[in-house]
Amino acid sequence: MSPHLPRRRVLQGAAATLLPALPLGAVQAQLLSAPSPRFTIGTHDFLLDGKPLQIRCGEMHFARVPRAYWRHRLLAIKAMGLNAVCAYLFWNFHEWREGRYDWAAQRDAAAFCKLAHELGLWVILRPGPYACAEWEMGGLPWWLLKHPGDAFLRTRDAAFVEPARRWMREVGRVLAPQQITRGGGILMVQVENEYGFFGDDLAYMRVMRHALLDGGFDVPLFQCNPTNAVARTHIPELLSVANFGSDPKRGFDALKAVQQGPLMCGEYYSGWFDTWGTPHRKGDSTKAVADIAWMLQAGGSFSLYMAHGGTSFGLWGGCDRPFRPDTSSYDYDAPISEAGWTGQKFAAYRDGMRPFLPAGETLPPPPPRNPVITIPPFTLKEAAPVLANLPPRVLHDVSPRPVEAYDISRGIVVYRATLPAGPAGVLEAAKARDLAWVFVDGEQVGTFDTRHRRYRVRLPARTKPVTVEILLYTIARVNFGVEVHDRKGLHGPVTFSAKDGAAQAVENWEIRAIDFDADAALPPLKFRAAGPTASRGAAFWRGSFSVRATGDTFLDMSHWGQGIVWVNGQCLGRYWSIGPTQTMYLPGPWLRLGRNDIVVLDLTGPRRAEVSGLATPILDRLRPELDLPHPARKARPQLDGVKPVLEGEFASGGATQLLRFPVAATGRYFALEVPDQDVAAIAEIALLDAANKPLNQSNWTIAYVSSEEQLQADGSALNAINGQNSDYWISAYSTAPAAAPPHRLIVDMGRSVEVSALRYTPRQGPDGVPGRIRRYRAYLGNGLVDEPED
Repeated sequence: MSPHLPRRRVLQGAAATLLPALPLGAVQAQLLSAPSPRFTIGTHDFLLDGKPLQIRCGEMHFARVPRAYWRHRLLAIKAMGLNAVCAYLFWNFHEWREGRYDWAAQRDAAAFCKLAHELGLWVILRPGPYACAEWEMGGLPWWLLKHPGDAFLRTRDAAFVEPARRWMREVGRVLAPQQITRGGGILMVQVENEYGFFGDDLAYMRVMRHALLDGGFDVPLFQCNPTNAVARTHIPELLSVANFGSDPKRGFDALKAVQQGPLMCGEYYSGWFDTWGTPHRKGDSTKAVADIAWMLQAGGSFSLYMAHGGTSFGLWGGCDRPFRPDTSSYDYDAPISEAGWTGQKFAAYRDGMRPFLPAGETLPPPPPRNPVITIPPFTLKEAAPVLANLPPRVLHDVSPRPVEAYDISRGIVVYRATLPAGPAGVLEAAKARDLAWVFVDGEQVGTFDTRHRRYRVRLPARTKPVTVEILLYTIARVNFGVEVHDRKGLHGPVTFSAKDGAAQAVENWEIRAIDFDADAALPPLKFRAAGPTASRGAAFWRGSFSVRATGDTFLDMSHWGQGIVWVNGQCLGRYWSIGPTQTMYLPGPWLRLGRNDIVVLDLTGPRRAEVSGLATPILDRLRPELDLPHPARKARPQLDGVKPVLEGEFASGGATQLLRFPVAATGRYFALEVPDQDVAAIAEIALLDAANKPLNQSNWTIAYVSSEEQLQADGSALNAINGQNSDYWISAYSTAPAAAPPHRLIVDMGRSVEVSALRYTPRQGPDGVPGRIRRYRAYLGNGLVDEPED
């Protein structure tokens, strides 16, 4: 999922290098002869009771599956031909408030590991402290952000290391007894996760390794990284495995270059996750089965990410960078669907693995589908406006600070201040994470939207003092990259400026919050019959429905705007009418015979306050016309006559490349131009500062793109700056005629910054994949695009 740059090489016409590989070295003795008397890491194979073991693993997150369905999903994993299950622990899921650990009910990781072992599946444990996994803040607890600074997470800073060590000791207390060394099913434990994308501090990896050892883990430990980052953080104390969704030979070659030991793909991508406002993503099962066969024939092992994705229930879904929140559905186009269904893709994987089963091993039949019901349409007839149902506690601050500073974890935060009489002008915040609606004396005048870095709203003239009220909704914290330092809320200073006048600080704010804690419990609410104006603005809605039999269903939320759903007090997650997901998975065990209660928080107001339960989900229906209004920006590139900071040819192949500028340059905009090929594609762009550290991309947006494919594939330009190697920007090719060169992509970094180098990752895949760029020109400056203000 993330880039790295192995091997130095000078490229024709460019100041470009690939980072040098580490020298070939054998895995150290303590790795090759791990302490487990049953499971060890050999020179070429994993060894179970002295015999080679090929690990055929599938990822499943118990936090994303109702506990009543764990057995069903594990049986499906086993029936597909897998012999192990990979399980993340999400630190924040178990320690939402500092020092309060929760391992009960849905969070009972020990019970999950025991059940997997009882069903004949080994367990590969991934306890973090960082996970990613499209989960809120990548699994890191929000309270870490009470500490100041934007560069301490996942470093040796004591503000991170000490809480992480406590977490690892707690994990060891609960799960060390489940290791194979003690008669349990845990074979291996991962240290950190894809750290090579984030950093290169080898001492940090050793600190995290020791944290696990101190927690009592004595099975073999390993680390995973994308192919391009394997060499970057490899240490001989840990077995390295590679993550990829294509080109397994290149992945295994990267492993051979740094160690002698078993070859394993730590994450092979069966599909991909969805973000709000982009098309539903799918994976090619034919290609995947061929890649798995190649790995097994090569004597390698793998873990399928995901075998079963499930659902990010509650408010646990994360956010892709720069800021693209993930859908609640984590279906992932996995071979076992969100509701546990098996079908054609499952059968293809199962048939593909049959030839590689050890002698005597047979596959059990997959478990039958759980019952599915439909629910006729019903209307929610009571409403509780958000602004009339805020808690009584009021905080006061001169200028708004991130919500973490007030011990608020997430939810709805309302800010109120007085603005004196005066002419029309612009109200502007330093930042608003994530969405906010701005009111003047109760009338909505505009919105803030971090997706477009829009933190300005025009206010009308005032003949008397008015109350400015800002209702802010935190969607999710970024789960990938340095952007995990994602502090929420309204960030001051907040200013007001009239035309031709100096900006004046707006101060003395009242702040009230509905804090959706670990399980997103509903606050006390005062409902009343919904009148004709109830559908205007943010409100909780309440209703009920009856069922004669329980079963899975998919709530159709297509008549609603944006918000959260609870059924019988259980938070199902977030919905958003822009799609691609239009339904919410409601598991049968959470229903009751007879009456069931439902509460819907809608932040924009429903078009019709109606819900129904469908027999099949709607995962791929985009409706951009229902998004928050924002002025169209008709940006135009201004590159004529501008001298490139770099130009030349990229190296062939899929490796990430580092292109150093001859002299560090400064500017707000970065542009990449492809002058003379039919189709252009980019997996990832990153820029490095003067200290050769990647720039924080949380404020980046796309200022201009000449074209992007949206019909045959998700070729969004944002894919080039989200940190994910497996997706990509690609110029439009399905239209007639296709977009013609030059192809241009211009990134707005939000402010002028100093840049020393470009890190470029080509579109991944085998040689010859369409769009890989040959000749290029790169520009950096402050006037590269004519971008009008909102």
